[in-house]
Amino acid sequence: MGFVVGLVLGLIVGLALIVFFVRSENARSKKRTDLAAMVAAFARITVEDSRKLLSPEYYPPWVVFSHRQKLTWLNVQLEKIWPFVNDAASELIKANVEPILEQYRPVILASLSFSKLTLGTVAPQFTGVSIIEDGKEGITMELEMQWDGNPSIILDIKTYLGVSLPVQVKNIGFTGVFRLIFRPLVAEFPCFGAVCFSLRQKKKLDFTLKVVGGDMSSIPGLSDAIESTIRDAVEDSITWPVRKIIPILPGDYSDLELKPVGTLEVKLVQAKELTNKDLIGKSDPYAVLYVRPLQDRMKKSKTINNQLNPIWNEHFEFVIEDASTQHLVVKIYDDEGIQASELIGCAQIQLSELEPGKVKDVWLKLVKDLEIQRDNKNRGQVHLELLYVPSGKQNGFVNPFSQNYSMTSLEKVFKTGANGNGAIESDGPNKRDIIVRGVLSITIISAEDLPPADLMGKADPFVVLSLKKSGAKKKTRVVSDNLNPVWNQTFDFMVEDGLHDMLILEIWDHDTFGKDLMGRCILTLTRVLMEGEYKESLAVDGAKSGKLNVHLKWTHRPIFRDS
Repeated sequence: MGFVVGLVLGLIVGLALIVFFVRSENARSKKRTDLAAMVAAFARITVEDSRKLLSPEYYPPWVVFSHRQKLTWLNVQLEKIWPFVNDAASELIKANVEPILEQYRPVILASLSFSKLTLGTVAPQFTGVSIIEDGKEGITMELEMQWDGNPSIILDIKTYLGVSLPVQVKNIGFTGVFRLIFRPLVAEFPCFGAVCFSLRQKKKLDFTLKVVGGDMSSIPGLSDAIESTIRDAVEDSITWPVRKIIPILPGDYSDLELKPVGTLEVKLVQAKELTNKDLIGKSDPYAVLYVRPLQDRMKKSKTINNQLNPIWNEHFEFVIEDASTQHLVVKIYDDEGIQASELIGCAQIQLSELEPGKVKDVWLKLVKDLEIQRDNKNRGQVHLELLYVPSGKQNGFVNPFSQNYSMTSLEKVFKTGANGNGAIESDGPNKRDIIVRGVLSITIISAEDLPPADLMGKADPFVVLSLKKSGAKKKTRVVSDNLNPVWNQTFDFMVEDGLHDMLILEIWDHDTFGKDLMGRCILTLTRVLMEGEYKESLAVDGAKSGKLNVHLKWTHRPIFRDS
C-alpha cells in the first residue's frame, strides 16, 4: 500500500515539475521576444523621435543633435588642392586683415603689420554641412570647420621707443561655422549672381604669441594688447553679420552689403542676489553690454560699491545689423580696482525674441559661461527693459520724429503724447530733447502674506514710496498686527523725467524704538508711460513671502529742453 501511495505522489510531483519547467521556459521565451522587439524598436528610433520623448534638460551636455551632413569627400579633395588654396588664401587674408589690424592697433604700438603669413601644410577639416531656408531669393549653406594647423604667421611690431619686435602666432586651434550665401538666383549659369561668405559662429579660437628671439614679457601688457587686437580684427573683418561679397556675374549687389537694420534700446534696471566675490565686504558690481564684442561698441555701466542688489537705471543704444541672428550679451563684473575685474555672471537674449516696437521687460538668470547653460549655481539675476526698433518703423505710431530732434528710440515711443497730435514744431536750429513729464498717481491697495517681523508672529507694516531720481518720498499709515494689511491710499508725484526715473516701494515694520525693512519693490515707469494706467501684484524682493498690490496711473505734461 505504501508503495502505491509513493508511486502516485512521485508521478504527481514529477508532472508538477514538468508543467512548472514548461511554463517557466515559455515565460522566459516571451520575455526574450519582448526584449528583442524593444531593442529593435530602439534601433529604428530617429533623432526627432528621441527629442520628442525627452526634453533637452534630460540630456548630458556632451549630447549634440546635428542636422549637418558629413563631408569626407570634400576633405579628401581639399587636401589635394591645399597647397594652391594656401597661396591664394594667404594673400587674400593679408590684404583684408592688415588694414583692420592697423585700425585696432594698441596705442602703445607705432605700427602693426604682417611680415610673413602662410597657412601651412595642414588643411582644415569640414565636419558637416547644412542648408538654411532662404526663401526663393537665394541659397544659404553653413559649413562647420575644424583646423589645428601649422601656419607661419609673423607680425612686425614697432613701438614708439624705436623697438622692433617680430611676434610669431603659434599653436592656432580653430573651430567654427562658416556661412555661404548664393544670391540672387538668376536664369544664367552658374544660376547665382554673387557669393557672400562669413564666419557665422566662432566656437573656439586659441593661439599663443612668442617673440622671435626674445621674451614677450619684456614689455608689460604687450601680449594682452596684441591678443585683443587679433580677436577684434577677426570679429570685425569676417564674423557674422560682417560678410565678404564675391560677384560672380555683373550686377549691383549693394543690397547684400552689411548695413544697419534697426536700433536696440536697452535699459539696465537692476540686478539682485549677486554672488559675493569679496572676502571683506560686498562686491562692487558693474555691467558690460554688447551685441558685437568690439571695444568701441561695448557699453559699460557705472560701478555700484559694496552692493549685491545694485540699481543702475541706465540707458544704452546699439546698432543692429541682423535681428534674426544677433543677441544682446550682459556680463556683470566685480570691480577690483587696479586688479583685473572678476566675472560674477553673464546672460544673453536673442533679438528674435523681441517684438519690434514693443518694450519687453525681462529678468535674465546669470550663468558662468554662455556656452554652458546648465549652471545650477545661483549667481543672481539681471533686470532689463528692451525695445527693438527696425529702420523705417515707428513703433506702430502715426507720425515719425523730425530729424531736428535728438532722442533715444525709447523717447520716440512716447512722442505722440507730446502735444496731442504727434507733431513737434521746430523753432530754431538747435536740437531739442523731449522730457516725458507728468503726474504719477499710485494707489497702495494692500499686501498679502507678509513674513512675520515680531516675536508674536505679526508685523506693523507701512510702505515708503520714493522716486530715485528726484528723491521725493511719501509713506502710508501703519497697520498694526497684520500680515495682510489694507491701505487703499493714493499718492501723487510730479515726475520731471519719466523715462529716466524709477519708483521704489519699501515695506517697513514699525517698532516703538525704530523700524525694520521687510522688503521692497522696484518699478521703472516704462509700462505706465506706455499703457497710461494698470494694476499689478508685485512680488516683494528681500522677503521670504509677500505680494504688494498697487494701481498706477500716468497723466502727461510734456516739456522740452534745449541741447
